[in-house]
Amino acid sequence: MSRQGGVDPMRPRASLRTAVVWEVLRDALERRAKAADTAVLDVLDIGGGTGNFAVPVARLGHRVTVVDPSPDALFGLERRAAEAGVTERVSGVQGDAQGLLDVVTPGAYDMVLCHGALEYVDDPAEGVRHVAGALRAGGALSLLAAGRGGAVLARALAGHFAEAQRALGDPDGRWGDGDSLPRRFTAEELTRLVADAGLRAAAVHGVRIFADLVPGVLVDTEAGARDALLRLELAAAEDPGFHAVATQLHVLAERD
Repeated sequence: MSRQGGVDPMRPRASLRTAVVWEVLRDALERRAKAADTAVLDVLDIGGGTGNFAVPVARLGHRVTVVDPSPDALFGLERRAAEAGVTERVSGVQGDAQGLLDVVTPGAYDMVLCHGALEYVDDPAEGVRHVAGALRAGGALSLLAAGRGGAVLARALAGHFAEAQRALGDPDGRWGDGDSLPRRFTAEELTRLVADAGLRAAAVHGVRIFADLVPGVLVDTEAGARDALLRLELAAAEDPGFHAVATQLHVLAERD
């Protein structure tokens, strides 16, 4: 990644937990806009909810369509877009990844965001194929999903060793019946899914490698700790050695 400085308040970031994704996404949007020789891209956000990513992307000047199954979330999206002054650049459509191409035009988008949605679809392979079908030639997919190894580490550090072992051996990376996520992935599984959908994995990043493990009081009270932690997250994100312990995994894939 090209930027490894401190937090810039002018850039769209929700928190340290999304900093890596924002760095990658912003750079990818800039590159795609330059390649397409346009200042305005068509972006699709699947499962985008109330617009945590969609509204900041629209503030960069792009058109964003959010597909989400929840009417309440889409209402929140509309309100959030109005507050940000980007109503004309944000639209919401009720739907999900499985039926995506029934509610949006295939091959119509320069960038597709699929963040935190793949864990919930019945058939992840089919879901990624549908997502890929929404991309234009030269378009890119930003895929963010829960990491299996991160869950194992988190349960172990919390003292839940039996749950950690169960997550380690479970095909879906679940630690027990009380686990709220239907499935988690490894980096290899995600890159295989995008390859099978006809996309090329351009980069893989570990997300929330350290942010979920460091005590919040340390980040809030130690001078310079937040910026230092951000730099560490960015520096480690592309190192494959840390992908196995990341809470989330991010794949940037491209359609040639």
